[in-house]
Amino acid sequence: MAITPYTVIIPQADLDDLKARLARARWTNELPGVGTDYGVPLDSVKRLVTYWQEGYDWRRWEAKLNAYPQFTTTIDGENIHFLHVRSNVDDALPLILTHGWPTSVFDYLDLIGPLTDPHSHGGKQAQAFHLVIPSLPGFGFSGPTRQRGWDRYRVARAWAELMRRLGYDRYGAHGMDWGSVISPEVGRCDPEHVVGVHVTEIFPAPSGDPAEMAALSSREKEQWQALQEWVEKKGAYAPLQSSVPQTLAHALADSPVGQLAWNYQMYGDELSDDYILTNVMIYWFTDTAASSARLYYEDAHAKHAPTEPTTIPLGLCNFADVLQSIRRFAERDHKNIVSWHFYPRGNHFATQTAPDLLINDLRTFFEKLH
Repeated sequence: MAITPYTVIIPQADLDDLKARLARARWTNELPGVGTDYGVPLDSVKRLVTYWQEGYDWRRWEAKLNAYPQFTTTIDGENIHFLHVRSNVDDALPLILTHGWPTSVFDYLDLIGPLTDPHSHGGKQAQAFHLVIPSLPGFGFSGPTRQRGWDRYRVARAWAELMRRLGYDRYGAHGMDWGSVISPEVGRCDPEHVVGVHVTEIFPAPSGDPAEMAALSSREKEQWQALQEWVEKKGAYAPLQSSVPQTLAHALADSPVGQLAWNYQMYGDELSDDYILTNVMIYWFTDTAASSARLYYEDAHAKHAPTEPTTIPLGLCNFADVLQSIRRFAERDHKNIVSWHFYPRGNHFATQTAPDLLINDLRTFFEKLH
């Protein structure tokens, strides 16, 4: 039950070791003129490693993270790291924000001010939140998991316990990527206390009935086809981490360049170098390549998964290149969708590429429920 204050302090010896490893990097070979056909290009990795060695400043981002109150606690046998930032508005709605892979709590740092102090950031006092931002079990400063079975349902139960432990009787849940999978389960397992769930994706779950696919609108069919093409070209990480995460982790735990390239396949060129490298650094310093990948395995092998649809009010805030959310499928799995918004800009990493849209959608969604 203990909640312990926490500060991120990476030993200088670890920074020195990283720099030495980068200096000794052995580069892979590459066919000429193939671009991204075979995966992450060598030039992209070399450019980032050069900046990593010569321009990137970990201590700057470490200080930014430490500007906010952080804590650890043990839930269901695992260490959980989290930020807890209370608003000056006493009756603000508590909100738990859940990141995904290959990201971290760093995703949400720039949203803390606007969400806890909306009056100073173009919003209304009634739109204020008390924020709880945990590192997923096995990710970042929560450290490696020590047990099997940490699937989405177990994480959701841990989040409900965390909010109870913090004294919150009514709260909302938001998530992106894995957070979009876990947050609805928080509502399912703690319906007496969760007022609503807000996500950036609702992952498709076709039933297998040919009639269901035939009933898709032309736009939905195009969306489904585009998603299948994305899975074929860029989705190899998911089945690999769902089947043999430990095999991959041996390489990532030994090579910061390998960790960078594996993460970079999800990031692309639209995000800042500092954002990419800070997330990579968090995985590297905490040695969580294996345990973060295990979430895919555990979820693929989850037992006793609920089959009934969720009923907590659910809102979708979808962005330009995010293909997953098909309403016909979503409405079968979630019976209380009260908000469904698509935006023409931003992407999967909306906290970085369209924070204004995400903040406004969060405010308006929960203001109606608070």
